[in-house]
Amino acid sequence: MGDSADAAPPLPTFRPEEQVCGNCKLWSPHSVDERRGWVGPCRLQSSRGMFPPSAPICDKYAPRGTAVAPAAHAPTRERTARSVAPVVVRRRVDPHEVVDLEGLSMTREELMDIFREASGLADSPPLAGKWEGGTVRLVPGNPELQAKDMPIDNLFHKVVMVRDKLRVLEQKLNAHPKLSDAEKVEMQSYITRVYGSLTSFNVLFREKGDQFVGSKGDE
Repeated sequence: MGDSADAAPPLPTFRPEEQVCGNCKLWSPHSVDERRGWVGPCRLQSSRGMFPPSAPICDKYAPRGTAVAPAAHAPTRERTARSVAPVVVRRRVDPHEVVDLEGLSMTREELMDIFREASGLADSPPLAGKWEGGTVRLVPGNPELQAKDMPIDNLFHKVVMVRDKLRVLEQKLNAHPKLSDAEKVEMQSYITRVYGSLTSFNVLFREKGDQFVGSKGDE
C-alpha cells in the first residue's frame, strides 16, 4: 500500500442491508486514494480497476458471510455403447471476455445486459407500492393548453435506465487504462453530482438500496 497502516484512515462500515461493494465478499481493500479514501479491486472483475467500498453493487454481488454451495457430484452412469455420431464440442464462454464491436469494447455480460434490456427481460427494481398504477400529470402554465398524463411506471422505467447507465459509466471510468487518477477523481465528482441531482426520484424506489446516492450536500 502507498500509505502505512498507522496513517491510513479506518475502513468505512455499512449497515448489513446496504447494497454496496463494501458489503460484498468479492471486494477487498487495497490502498487509500487521496480523494476517494479506501479503494480496492473486485476478485471477479479486477480488469475494471479500483472501486471505493461505497460503489453500487453489480450483478455479481455476494453478501459477506455467505458461502457458495459446492457442486453436487454427478451420479455414476452405466457404460453404454460408443456412439459413432459426430460430437459437437461447445466452447465455454467467459462472460467477462471483452468483445470489440467496431471500436466499442464491452464484456459479453454487458452485451447480454443490453439484449435483456431491449427485450424487457432485465431485472428492474420494484416501484414503491403507493405509486403503483399512478399517473404523472404535466400541467402547462397556459391554462388554455391541455395537460398531459403519463403512467408513473413509464417515468420510473426511464429513471432506472438513467441510473443503470450512470453506474456502467462509473465503472468504465474507474477501469479506464488511459485516465490518470486525478482525471478519474474529477470525472467521478461530476457523476456524484448527477446522482445528487436525481435523488428527488428516490421516493419512487421501494428499496433504499436501489436509490440514488449523491454527496452529503446533495442528498
